[in-house]
Amino acid sequence: MKKAIYILIFLVTLVHSSYGQKLPIPDNYSVVDSVSGDLDKDSIAELVVAYNTGPENEIDGIPRELIVYKLKNNKWTEWKKSGQALYGSKDGGMMGDPFGEIEIKNGILLISQNGGSSWKWGFTDKYRFQNGEFYLIGYSSIAGKLCEYWKDVDFNLSTGKMIIKKEYEECETEEQEIYKRENETLFENGLKITIQNRQEREIKITTPKYGYEIYIAVGKK
Repeated sequence: MKKAIYILIFLVTLVHSSYGQKLPIPDNYSVVDSVSGDLDKDSIAELVVAYNTGPENEIDGIPRELIVYKLKNNKWTEWKKSGQALYGSKDGGMMGDPFGEIEIKNGILLISQNGGSSWKWGFTDKYRFQNGEFYLIGYSSIAGKLCEYWKDVDFNLSTGKMIIKKEYEECETEEQEIYKRENETLFENGLKITIQNRQEREIKITTPKYGYEIYIAVGKK
């Protein structure tokens, strides 16, 4: 735990020293992770910071917030923020903290989270800045249980194309064995989800071929 804290402190300090400007951390907030990169194609890197929003609550954990900063007049200035992009510190179930990582690749902001117990889940959200907001353009997830099945979902919200792959396992011997694979592709168009309204409601998509039930938290249409 101490090593992880030292690494996070080093990362934030490195970002500060690179621009010569201290990060304006809100009162009672603490940094979980940070990443920098150009998100709006202006050739100037933004700074994305995942925060704990207060002290830990033993029962409910810590709510989290994501803030995106722009460098204006040599100062980090809050640009966009979301209280729905990140799960709380205890929302990972028995696996504990669900936070995975935040990344910026080719101008796309990626946020990964995971959790579960014997049944596990994990997903990555992909956001692109367009039309003045960060819109969810991609969602990939994996869920399942060892010796039962694993289900992968790859959803391109820009095209509406969703690909689902499911592998069934058995463990009668010492090694896992996949005894059946299923694949299905469908289209689900019209979902407009921003980083601010990521978890406002949940929809269920039932696939026509195999009857898979896909649950995705989405914003308002």
